[in-house]
Amino acid sequence: ALHEGRIVSAQELTEILQPVFTQNSRNLILFLQDTLSIDDFTYFSEFYGDKNPFQNESLQSSPSSLVLPSVDCEATRYLLSFLQESRDWKLTKITDLNVSHLEVNTSKPNLVVIQLQPRVSGFSEISTLEAITENDKIIGRLTMDLRERGMHFSVIYTAVRPSRISRRTDEVWKLRRQLMATEEEDSLSYRPLNVTTGNDTCILFYARNFSLKANNSVFIDLTNVTFVSQNVNISSSECSDTNTTLSLRYTKPVNGISSLEIRFLMSNKFYEGSARNWSTLNSVEIVQDGEKFSEFHVSAISAPAEYSFHCQLVGTSNLYPARLIPSDESEAKYWEVFISSLQIQGFNVENGQFSYASDCTGFFTPGIWMGLVTSLVLLWILAYGIHMIMQLTTNSRFDDPKGPALSVPQTE
Repeated sequence: ALHEGRIVSAQELTEILQPVFTQNSRNLILFLQDTLSIDDFTYFSEFYGDKNPFQNESLQSSPSSLVLPSVDCEATRYLLSFLQESRDWKLTKITDLNVSHLEVNTSKPNLVVIQLQPRVSGFSEISTLEAITENDKIIGRLTMDLRERGMHFSVIYTAVRPSRISRRTDEVWKLRRQLMATEEEDSLSYRPLNVTTGNDTCILFYARNFSLKANNSVFIDLTNVTFVSQNVNISSSECSDTNTTLSLRYTKPVNGISSLEIRFLMSNKFYEGSARNWSTLNSVEIVQDGEKFSEFHVSAISAPAEYSFHCQLVGTSNLYPARLIPSDESEAKYWEVFISSLQIQGFNVENGQFSYASDCTGFFTPGIWMGLVTSLVLLWILAYGIHMIMQLTTNSRFDDPKGPALSVPQTE
C-alpha cells in the first residue's frame, strides 16, 4: 500500500517492477510523456466536465494494475536504461506516433517505447487538454490492437518529470515568513548536453524547457529529445578558442518537418574596457528541411569567458530579459522560440561541469531603480523643508499695544 504524498525511490521502483519481469507476459509497452502528475487525472477530468481526456479503459479492464502517485525523478529518468538491463529485450522505439505499422515478434521479449507528444506547457490549457486527449487516444488504439492480436502485455505510463510541484508538508510553516516566495523545482532535472573534442568537453548546454512554435500553429517541444533521450545530432558542432558553434539537428521532430537544425553561434573576444575576455552568444540560426533559413540576433547574452551564462527566460517575446531579435522579419517571424532556465558555456569548460553562472538579470533591476529614485526625491523634499525651517528668523524687538509706541531709529 502506497500512501498519498510518499515518493517512490529508485530502489523501491525496481522492486515494484520485478513481478512484471517474472510473469508470463513477455511484452512491455512504455508510454513516455514529457510531464505528468497524478493530479492531472482529476484536474482535467473534473475541471472540463464532459471533455474528459481520459476515455480509454485500459486501467479498469486490466486484471491487475498499480498506480504510483509520486515517483522520484531520478527513478523515472533512468527507467528506460533499467528496463533494458533487466532482460534481453528487443527494443522498438516509436516517435512518429504512428502505431499502425507496429510489428511484435513473440519469439523473444519485446520492449516498445512510445514517445508521446509533449504537453503544450507555457501556452493555453486548452492546447494542453488537446495534447493529453490525443495521447490517450494513442494509448487506447495500441492496447486495443494488441488485444485483437491475442497478445499478453504489460503497460507502463509515466513521464520524465512532474507537471505539478507539490509543497512539502514539513515546510508549510515556513510560508508565513515567505509570502512572496515561489515554489522551487529541482536544480537540474536532467544532465546538460555536452559536446566533446577528444576527451575534453568544449560546450555545455542546458534548458528546463526548449520549445519552438512554427507558423503560430505547430508546437515543437525539443526538451526530451535534447536532454533526456538525447536523440539529437551534434556532429556539426565546432569548437575553437575564439569561435564556437553548437549545432542541434533533429530528424522528424513533428509531422510535416523532416529535418530541423538549430545553431548557437558564440564568440570569445578581448575587450580593453574591462581588460578581460568575454563570451558572447551572437546569433541563433534555424534551418528547416535544409532550405528555410531564419536568423535571430541576440541581446544581453554575454559573460566573462571563464563563466557560464544563465537566464530564466530567453526567446522571441518582448517580455523576456534575453531576447532573440529576427534579422529578417519576413522569414524569422515564422518562428517563436521559448527557452526557460537557459545555461550555456562555450569556452573554458573544466571537468565537464558548468562554471560559475553570470545571470542575465543585473543587480539593479527596474524595481530597485524606481525605489532608489523615489527615495532620493523624498529625501530632497525633506532636506529642503528642514533647510527652509532653519532659515526662519524672529524679530529682536516687539511692540507692546498697552505701552508707548516702539520707535526704531533709522540707524538700527
